[in-house]
Amino acid sequence: MSVASSQFVAIGRKADAAGALAPEARGWALIAVGALGLAGVFAILLALSRIPGMDRAPLWPIGFFYKGLVIHVVFSLVIWLLGVFAFLATVATRDAASPTVRAAPLGRIGQGIVLVAFPCLFAPAFLDAAQPELTNYIPLLRHPAYDIGLVLLALGVLAPVVRLIVNLPGRRPPPPLTLAMALAGLVYGLALVSFVVAGVLLAQRGALGDREALFWGGGHLLQFVNAMLLVVNWRILARRGLGETAVDETAFRVAIVLIAVLAAPAPFFYAAFEPFSPGQHEAFRLLQFGLAAPTLVFAAALVRKAALRRKPWPWRDPAAFALAASLALFALGGIMGFLISGSDTRTPAHYHAVVTAVSVSSAGMLLTFGLDALDLAPVRAGAIRWLIGLYAGGQFVASIAMFVAGGYGAARKTPGGPLDPVAAAGMAAHGIASIVTIVGGAAFVVIAIRALLRSRTAAA
Repeated sequence: MSVASSQFVAIGRKADAAGALAPEARGWALIAVGALGLAGVFAILLALSRIPGMDRAPLWPIGFFYKGLVIHVVFSLVIWLLGVFAFLATVATRDAASPTVRAAPLGRIGQGIVLVAFPCLFAPAFLDAAQPELTNYIPLLRHPAYDIGLVLLALGVLAPVVRLIVNLPGRRPPPPLTLAMALAGLVYGLALVSFVVAGVLLAQRGALGDREALFWGGGHLLQFVNAMLLVVNWRILARRGLGETAVDETAFRVAIVLIAVLAAPAPFFYAAFEPFSPGQHEAFRLLQFGLAAPTLVFAAALVRKAALRRKPWPWRDPAAFALAASLALFALGGIMGFLISGSDTRTPAHYHAVVTAVSVSSAGMLLTFGLDALDLAPVRAGAIRWLIGLYAGGQFVASIAMFVAGGYGAARKTPGGPLDPVAAAGMAAHGIASIVTIVGGAAFVVIAIRALLRSRTAAA
């Protein structure tokens, strides 16, 4: 077979895989954006619940504020990013697939399972019997339907990951995106293993109700998945906004492999330490500090490459704009992480800055690379810059304000009560800036859904 014929066959294979997976990839993108939209609805309900006397309104659930807060956090920080993860895993499968996609139905099955999980997760917020619990990483409602929803969510997202792994044999070497998402999938699998091991050990002790202990180990590993998403998004945005030579592929591979290597020993902590002991608790906490190294390696490589371009930063390019916003939030959150002491609002200030760095990069990725991958009409660059500016800028200010408030004694997870004047001013500034963030997030949801539901015609 000639070289030209081989290239033609390869292009045909990719076209077959792309055609088979494009509708599913669009579905995962809609699930991700829909989760963020649902989180926005609950943000509005949270605001309404703060109106004096609202708790006595007909049909209004008892103690709704904390229930609504749980749903808002789960859909905006967990399900949204898992949806992005599943979208990228599907695109990576397209790049790795042969003429036909192996285990193709798994993706659609996973989507169906996740869609069933949605009402199981949010409906209990309207039931008086459900009790909220603000556990770390995965806050929950004490209700059987919510537990079922979490299990379905985990299995649904696992389906496209398994399919990606099944399609890897015969693809050597895998493209960078495929390699990264395969490693992210392995880390996600380790997180699920940690949840299962913790659940079995707690059940043996008759303490399965201790959800903080149940989610502690696996929750830490989900942050490794988020770190992988962040690095992958940075690579995508840099190549689109700054040019293909803007990415040091060696640094990228080092970063993603290092994230996976750091995550690998985590499930063994249940054997190496007394389960749920202070020592094991601290081991998981310290492991997360290792995430700074791989993300900094790749971020530094991006900044170095950008400096060597000797060209002004292309601020008008939406991918470059989103990349800069995400890098700024990540840098802010990283600095805060090294300055935290005690348990106050400085901890959520750090966490929200870093997680929003992942969210902003994901939003920019979906509205640029994502729409191209789905062969959909592009969104106007100005619209993307505005919504990213509001989304990232609002959270940047909100995190600083919350960090300052924590430094003056504002406690986390305890709204209200007397505050130092500086702490009170910080929390007020945080509230105002959060409104800006919500506006940016709402704009993203509206624009993204419109773009995902239209064909390749005029720009959205």
